[in-house]
Amino acid sequence: MENVQHADVTDQEFLAAALRRIPPELLTLVLCTGTAELLDPPGFPSLSLPDALAAHTTKTAAAEDAVPAPAADTGPEAVRRYVQGDCTDDDPALAAAYEALPEAVRTALHDARAAELAERAEEREPSLRLGALPFHLVRGSDRDGAGVEALRAAMLRCKYLGFYHLAAELGDEGRRLTDPERRPEPWWIFIRESGVCLAAAGRPDESAVLQEEARTATQSPTHHMKLAYEIGMLYARHYPEERRDPRRARAWVNTAISIADLLPDPKERAFYSVFNRNGLALVEVRDGRPDEALRLLDQGIERLNRELGLGERTWHQVGLRYNRAQVNSMAGRLEAALEDYGEIMDADDDFADHYFNRGNILRKLGRLDEAIADYERALSLEAPFPEAYYNRGDARLELGDTNGALADFARTLELDPDNREALLARAGLLADLGEPEAALADVTAGLALAPDHAHLLCLRGRLLAEADRTKEAAEALDAALAADPGLAEAWAVKGELAYGEGDLGAAVADFDRAVELADRPEFRFNRAVVHETAGAFARAAEDFDAVYTATADPDAAERRDACRRAAEHSAV
Repeated sequence: MENVQHADVTDQEFLAAALRRIPPELLTLVLCTGTAELLDPPGFPSLSLPDALAAHTTKTAAAEDAVPAPAADTGPEAVRRYVQGDCTDDDPALAAAYEALPEAVRTALHDARAAELAERAEEREPSLRLGALPFHLVRGSDRDGAGVEALRAAMLRCKYLGFYHLAAELGDEGRRLTDPERRPEPWWIFIRESGVCLAAAGRPDESAVLQEEARTATQSPTHHMKLAYEIGMLYARHYPEERRDPRRARAWVNTAISIADLLPDPKERAFYSVFNRNGLALVEVRDGRPDEALRLLDQGIERLNRELGLGERTWHQVGLRYNRAQVNSMAGRLEAALEDYGEIMDADDDFADHYFNRGNILRKLGRLDEAIADYERALSLEAPFPEAYYNRGDARLELGDTNGALADFARTLELDPDNREALLARAGLLADLGEPEAALADVTAGLALAPDHAHLLCLRGRLLAEADRTKEAAEALDAALAADPGLAEAWAVKGELAYGEGDLGAAVADFDRAVELADRPEFRFNRAVVHETAGAFARAAEDFDAVYTATADPDAAERRDACRRAAEHSAV
């Protein structure tokens, strides 16, 4: 792969995944990056190519004789081939010869290449419309017509597909070819959509700059309405957590609502009034007011039913119901959320997110087989994503399918090696299956990512205690409780350590704290054993009885009866 320093964000993410996941004996990747340091793009790419290069490649410098000599032929045919190669040859002599051509000749070469690419795009390669075809059209004879339209179509398609960085780049090029006075309509589309895409790509400050530029260039109420909404969304969801501000978000969205309510066209007024109040519902959720959010969403659905025709309102209602389902789920109204998803999927049954979200609700309701079916449907509709495998693994574990759970946690980590919860889940399962070394390896990997992760530290303490490395176990448990003093499991393991060292008083105190935080049968059983060892038979009997009541464990019943007899004997 040459010129990787120029790769699009999506291509960089692909290369990072390929370096990590494809064994070099199967496919050896040689990535040529030029002399400048390769940096992550702005925003939040899902994978870091610089990190993958550091972890999975050997860095070498090209030998002097490996650098190609400048082209000997820079005549018209060589330049034609240069354009036919989409101007990607980085030979400076060819680039200079291309620049030296008369403008009419260059334009004709780009027109010819664009015609060829347009035919291929129509027949078999539609992706050419997202890069190569716009590149040539904006350098051809109809730059302001076909060129600008190709950029607009490519930008909107990339936005739809979630390629936000590329969409913003295409929009930036479109803005340079238009302006708010000479060509206000395409300019407005380029600047507004670029701002939306930059925010979605994790670049909210750049988005805010574009939105301010747009506000200074237009007096259109509709444009100001849309910009006010987008600025509100910056404060509600796109800025980093510490910079989010529900008060400012509400102020901007209220501005959008007030303009929408004055729009002259009744259908536009209904749509945008509902759309902007949908944004206000998000602000209400972020501000801890789910009931008000639900009121706004219900009001919007009812208004669309009343004021828009059947064909006009269907997809808008899907969006509102989707948001209502999410709010109901967050508020713990799981049955209502389930009903919402049922109605959504009647209209839109091939979107992976719907099945994934419904699977999460079904899992919370204990309907595990149905949840697993939804996760599997989600995975069949989209490229594999780690969250679906992790959640399916969790559901399988609850059903006792340890092999299926292990496979799902392994797949999660194959897709996302830094997934701490998957490392914890697999480590806990491996520990329960009697594979302490493999479990400890996962714990170590997790703690390298999150040194203060209380549950990982607690599991480390348990594993070290089982290996009789008591000093290290105690240190891990102390660290776990420093990170989370309310972690019942850590108190319970600490109690087991104290019991093993013969400190019965400390063991009872630790188990008391564990039971106080989480009254689980296993904690009570172990505390009962400590009480029994200390001769506190009545207390031991109480705990064994509680365990038997909860689990019907015959061993607990037998030991309860024995402790009761011992207590009576002691009293005599």
